[in-house]
Amino acid sequence: MPITATTAAGNMDLTRIAARLEQASAPEIVEWAIETFGRRISLTASMADTILIDIATKIDPDIEVVFLDTGFHFAETLQTLRRAQARYGLNVRVERPKPHANDLYAVGTDSCCAVRKVALLDRALADKAAWLTGLRRAESPSRANTPIVGLDSRGLVKVCPLATWSDEDADRYIVEHDIIVNPLQYEGYPSIGCWPCTDRVVDGADPRSGRWAGSGKTECGLHL
Repeated sequence: MPITATTAAGNMDLTRIAARLEQASAPEIVEWAIETFGRRISLTASMADTILIDIATKIDPDIEVVFLDTGFHFAETLQTLRRAQARYGLNVRVERPKPHANDLYAVGTDSCCAVRKVALLDRALADKAAWLTGLRRAESPSRANTPIVGLDSRGLVKVCPLATWSDEDADRYIVEHDIIVNPLQYEGYPSIGCWPCTDRVVDGADPRSGRWAGSGKTECGLHL
């Protein structure tokens, strides 16, 4: 059965759209998303790199970029955000937990992610119809079936313009476009989250194995 969504653009057959965009370039996908949703789309950025920001701001320099400041980011991640703001002049929206949010990582990573990530994204997307994210199928087995366009748990359209990119594709774009990269990427952290729950990864291991190591957890809840 086709996946459909009722949005500002009307009733959309996402299965058909995803199939059509499967062979499209990342800029073409971003352009389709911006033309379709206008001001009702945001781009979420973890600041591992600025590939998607670079692509999207060339199409719409004023696109809203959402950064979730959990309060536990590495200093290098916040430095990458500042560098991105300086280069691209971002229309950035920073969401932070409420002042009374507990430090829950020591007693339960799911609870911590719920108040310091998922709740923040829910707040940022409350008035949106869609969002752009840099998920790639090559990042881990758990993301191998990531669609170009799909429906998220909120009922919003989630667009993943880089879904088909290999690691080599990403590396090539970084070199060719002088992309800002979080320095932790070169220090054994191919997947970067909050410092209490992110470890270095052994060469050859699943790039996301450093996230919540030993817990069996693979996602923070943003992409479920």
